[in-house]
Amino acid sequence: MAATLRSACSPRMLVAFMMGFSSGLPLLLTLSLLQAWMQQEQVDLTLIGMITLVGLPYTFKFLWAPIFDRFRLPFLGRRRGWLFLVQLLLILAIAGLGQCDPKNQPLALGLMALAVAFLSASQDIVIDAYRREDLADDELGLGSSLYVNGYRVGMLLASGGGLILADHLAFSRVYLILAACLGVGLVTTLAAREPKVAERPPTSLVEAVVEPFLEYFRRVNPYWALGVLGLILLYKLGDTMASAMTMPFYLDLGFSKTEIGAVVKLFGFGATVAGGLIGGVLMLRLGINRALWVFGVLQAVSTAGFAVLAQIGPNVVGLAAVIATENLTGGMGTTAYVAFMAALTNKSFTATQYALLSSLMGISRVILSAPTGWMAKELGWIWFFIFCTIIALPGLLMLAKYAPWRREAPPATAEERKPN
Repeated sequence: MAATLRSACSPRMLVAFMMGFSSGLPLLLTLSLLQAWMQQEQVDLTLIGMITLVGLPYTFKFLWAPIFDRFRLPFLGRRRGWLFLVQLLLILAIAGLGQCDPKNQPLALGLMALAVAFLSASQDIVIDAYRREDLADDELGLGSSLYVNGYRVGMLLASGGGLILADHLAFSRVYLILAACLGVGLVTTLAAREPKVAERPPTSLVEAVVEPFLEYFRRVNPYWALGVLGLILLYKLGDTMASAMTMPFYLDLGFSKTEIGAVVKLFGFGATVAGGLIGGVLMLRLGINRALWVFGVLQAVSTAGFAVLAQIGPNVVGLAAVIATENLTGGMGTTAYVAFMAALTNKSFTATQYALLSSLMGISRVILSAPTGWMAKELGWIWFFIFCTIIALPGLLMLAKYAPWRREAPPATAEERKPN
């Protein structure tokens, strides 16, 4: 316990938390907060659902991730130099997004949201690589837990804080305020140390592009490697599809923006932090694979709570109960999910390999979530959330083969898991 406390209080863990904050803040500026703005301006619900497509850079970020592995800027080091530049551009893009008109300038709004998503995805690439290289293997579980909690704080500020501010200020001002808050990331980047990596970085762009993929598939049988990619794609599918439409759902049910900001975001934040911390501690005892099983089942069950809330109606107590359950289990599931992906990477190609793995998570959040507005309109809220609960089952069933209960390491890092 004393060793765990020392690790949790180390500067490396603080940096993991603060970088998580920087990653989480921009995400909902192109999702729930933007959807609330569009809903307020009476934009069509189908278009609100389709706006999730601006998150495509999160899905395809592995395409430019090799640049961050291969090249280094002439200041601050291989990781921090890129991170500082991307964060500076991201601040400007967020401020620009807030100056668009959702009703009369949908194209300009979409393009600026796309720019924010591209820079945010680029920041994620570098931060994920930094965290993997800065933390030892036995620190990944706890470090991932603190990173996820920092991520949730950033999301809380962007969505909960943003919604409460939007009841008193114009959305254009809200976006300017949130852009300024990302300055915390710049300070963290300047204060952090540059990680020392024993593995040799790629010496050419061709090597940076090709070798990460070859190395990943050489490490185990290719069929296993593809199966693990399928697991990553499907593990949080139901949860992400449900989350894509929760903001219009709350507003359509009759909750005010202040109620949503206070209950969904501020109250739910405590459950999320608890879930992330509990998940990190439990992983020390369960291991990553068993945590994926337990947390995955819990987060699937919690999604069904939204169907119950749709039946109850705009009841604040019911909303608080559903949010507490969903955020607690979601925080636990995300912690195990992130640690699982990080453990799969080789430190020579951290940025590219982690970007490839996390891009699969983006497919469910962006592409597969794009028709959720149409689905909610056709099915109704109750059956939509029941569908999201059922669609989580394939990912859970895949755990039996690709993250067995009796194993502790991810399959791609254990030689004995190669099939004969």
